[in-house]
Amino acid sequence: MSHATAKLSVAEDRSQRLQEAGAGWGERISAAPHSAALTFTVQGEGFDSVASNIRAGKHTFTVDEPAALGGSDIAASPVEYALAALVSCQVVVYRLYAEYLGIQVDDVQITADGQLDVRGLFGIDPSIRPGFSSVDLKVQIAGPESAERYEELRQAVDAHCPVLDLFSNPVPVTTSVQLIEAI
Repeated sequence: MSHATAKLSVAEDRSQRLQEAGAGWGERISAAPHSAALTFTVQGEGFDSVASNIRAGKHTFTVDEPAALGGSDIAASPVEYALAALVSCQVVVYRLYAEYLGIQVDDVQITADGQLDVRGLFGIDPSIRPGFSSVDLKVQIAGPESAERYEELRQAVDAHCPVLDLFSNPVPVTTSVQLIEAI
């Protein structure tokens, strides 16, 4: 078979990768149920006014704030990254469950709008929470399926998206502070 005929379309490649990932995890978890429990670790180090260099596995990126919040605006803010995490996780889970449910999705575009009142951040009004008061997701899907099928897909995504779950449910967080010698 020639290289040209062996090349997969983007949709075929996505389908193959998602099927292989699902089958692989299914086999792995069947053989060793404890392997389903994953730990993700991210490390950050501050620099500049309020910026951070972040390391997540083999990936690095920068987080900052706009000048109005004390930053140099050299990168997206933490809350923008939080919304980006939600949007990107939604895209993944839409693709995954479209494959699983046999629903054709030609394209998916998602916008997240988060409403945040800085009076909570700056301690101006203790009755206002420092995080988002609400987040609105706008999902645009292109494909040949009926509105009912895409609603079925949305319900599956809402039920299984890990980052949507983080936004929707309280997660226990513990914090500890360790003193280190200044260099």
